[in-house]
Amino acid sequence: MSNAHLELPRITAAQLEQAVFAANPRTAVFDCDGTIWSGDSGHGFMIWSIEQGLVSRSASDWIDNRYRAYLAGNVSELTICGEMVQLYEGLREQELLTAAAEYVGSFVRQRIFPEIQRLLDRLNERGVEIWAVSSTNKWVVAEGVRTFGIPGSRVLAAEVRVESGLVTNQLTDVPTDEGKAASLVRVGLARPDAVFGNSIHDYAMLEIAANAFPINPSPALIEAATRKAWNWFRPAAAEGVHAGVAGE
Repeated sequence: MSNAHLELPRITAAQLEQAVFAANPRTAVFDCDGTIWSGDSGHGFMIWSIEQGLVSRSASDWIDNRYRAYLAGNVSELTICGEMVQLYEGLREQELLTAAAEYVGSFVRQRIFPEIQRLLDRLNERGVEIWAVSSTNKWVVAEGVRTFGIPGSRVLAAEVRVESGLVTNQLTDVPTDEGKAASLVRVGLARPDAVFGNSIHDYAMLEIAANAFPINPSPALIEAATRKAWNWFRPAAAEGVHAGVAGE
């Protein structure tokens, strides 16, 4: 498939807004990393929190080895996303909430795509119920989307059980791939009016949407979008980011 053919479904910011509001959505679901803001906030927070001394040396060595194995294709996306939350076992959740607020304020908010910020603002103005679904840890995601008025109760993200204020290693959710669609079904959103995502790991939830909107799509998602005849949008700040990058 030629690059010229892949570019056919691409639309502008104005066309994206027109298409979204023509659908008159009552519910809208957004992936976060690469969709609302650039970069991988889950990996970024993990590295930053290790540098800040939040986890022990043995725990940081363990997750470093696991992440290297993931990059080598020996650990699945689902497994590593869960382990990047289990890393914080034994810490007080308040420590993670405080750390997430500091990290997001310093490294995430300035990477929000202006076009998506405007779209979210307009959706809020119209009273659309907005959800965030991400395989990044919930502490970071909830803090990141708080600025858009999305409450923690409408954030589906990688999460572990917290008991007596302490983080355990018991996973309660890791929404990635088919798990994103499953998490939405679990909360009663079997067919959201509009879904926005950037990678092939968002494909399952895009597929259950009444209206699918790939944002800043990876090459694999562009290919899927072309097959599905889904129009897609690339924010100006993301131009060239996915060039030559496989998968995601």
